[in-house]
Amino acid sequence: MIDGWEIIDFHGHVGRWDIFEMSDDADEILHAMDAVGIDRCCMFNIFHPDGATGNDQTAAFVSRYSERFIGFAYVSPLMSEFMVPELERAIDELGFLAIKIYPPYSRWRLNDPVWNSVYQFADDRGLALISHTGAEETCWPVYVEDIAGCYPNANFVIAHAGNSEPYRSQAIRAAQRFSNVYVETCSTFREPGVIERLVAEAGADRVVFGSDVPLMDPRTQLGKIITAKISDCEKRLVLGENAKRLLKL
Repeated sequence: MIDGWEIIDFHGHVGRWDIFEMSDDADEILHAMDAVGIDRCCMFNIFHPDGATGNDQTAAFVSRYSERFIGFAYVSPLMSEFMVPELERAIDELGFLAIKIYPPYSRWRLNDPVWNSVYQFADDRGLALISHTGAEETCWPVYVEDIAGCYPNANFVIAHAGNSEPYRSQAIRAAQRFSNVYVETCSTFREPGVIERLVAEAGADRVVFGSDVPLMDPRTQLGKIITAKISDCEKRLVLGENAKRLLKL
């Protein structure tokens, strides 16, 4: 905690990502979290298109420190026949609280109908769904505008807030248009002033802290919010209150 605020990191990875020399050492992650007062971190595994393999790895990872880690369910349209059954298993049996998708590991854009069963599941259950966004053509934030209004009970979290321009502006516009769209903060493309812009233009109640741990160090990702020129009330929303609302904690 920081000054009595519960801090929730909305973006963490389970598994190995060898191209980036990333590995998921739970003790190292906890050390970094504890160093800056992060209470809980949301974790997901994007490396297995069947969903179940990665979700089981996430469940095992979370179980080691269940009071500190929260599992998110991952599915992929590369094995579309498993998507809804695996979401049911991950949410109902594994106890995961939200959904993660990663369009760059598919060939379909975010607004392609192949994803509709995932969005409908999130809508039916009132779940948050976080998707990677950025310059990759499958996941431009502008596509979120095509789907958010069709699934008003789901909450769409735009990971990385689009990363760089023009995708960052697309992410902000989607949040401005739809009350069920949020932007998330982790990125390597965060020059000074971006957190202030996200809060000013998308709204403090629509910005969610994420670090991309262990791909990125949560200490630096948190620091840009702690030191941002926004009010303490706005920081509290970004750092945990919005995530608690999305996850129904």
